[in-house]
Amino acid sequence: MSTVLPAQELVAPALWHTVEFISDLHLDPAEPGTLDAWRRYLRSSRADAIFMLGDLFEVWVGDDTLDEPGSFEADAAASLQQAAAQRPLFFMVGNRDFLAGDAFLQRSGMTGLSDPTVLVLGERRILLSHGDALCLEDVDYQKFRALSRSAAWMQHTLGQPLAARRALGKAMRTESQLRKDSGAEYADVDLPATLQWMDATDTQWFIHGHTHRPADHALPADARGRPRNRIVLSDWHLDAHTHRAEVLRVNAQGWQRLPLETAVPRA
Repeated sequence: MSTVLPAQELVAPALWHTVEFISDLHLDPAEPGTLDAWRRYLRSSRADAIFMLGDLFEVWVGDDTLDEPGSFEADAAASLQQAAAQRPLFFMVGNRDFLAGDAFLQRSGMTGLSDPTVLVLGERRILLSHGDALCLEDVDYQKFRALSRSAAWMQHTLGQPLAARRALGKAMRTESQLRKDSGAEYADVDLPATLQWMDATDTQWFIHGHTHRPADHALPADARGRPRNRIVLSDWHLDAHTHRAEVLRVNAQGWQRLPLETAVPRA
């Protein structure tokens, strides 16, 4: 059974009427279509706040990449900083970009979120997570996750030369792609652990990414008979062959999945 992590609580200002959620964009200079769509979304969204729930980047090997002149990471941080001047941006690390740290947040103008976080939006309590911590059937990954989130592992890894870390990131991307190409089934979030987290945080909605299985799941009601839902965010992949990208919009009426073209129409 999963242990419930201490949950940060974020109370939305009363002036927030619409918030949007995205995750699993896996931004990479090798996929300019997704990168351009993301920048257009940041410029054009009319949400009062945007939440990015992990794996914004395909890989993040350290905040010192921001100091490389003309680096992809520095350009991405500049795009975020421009967007953050228009509305609050919130960022939660995922399994690909968990090495993003305080320097990245400061450069991009975003506010970091712990995993999990409870968002209090009006009278609604919403649990937010990247989702990987609840994929308990993937035992090997959970062992790696526990190791890689330790201070000792991070200090050792970030102490390596940047070139070595970029090579490691490339190797990890290649390994991940080989697993995808093999058709191997990825673990989904564990239902008992999910309900345990929701019980502990008194939340009725659970919004997460990671699994690349966008769907809306009705969950068993809580102890007071209130309905609960698990809402899985879409990954983004926009190139010559694949066109997949959704924005989750939440307001007083509920939640709505919007294809990117609907959320941000082209001019």
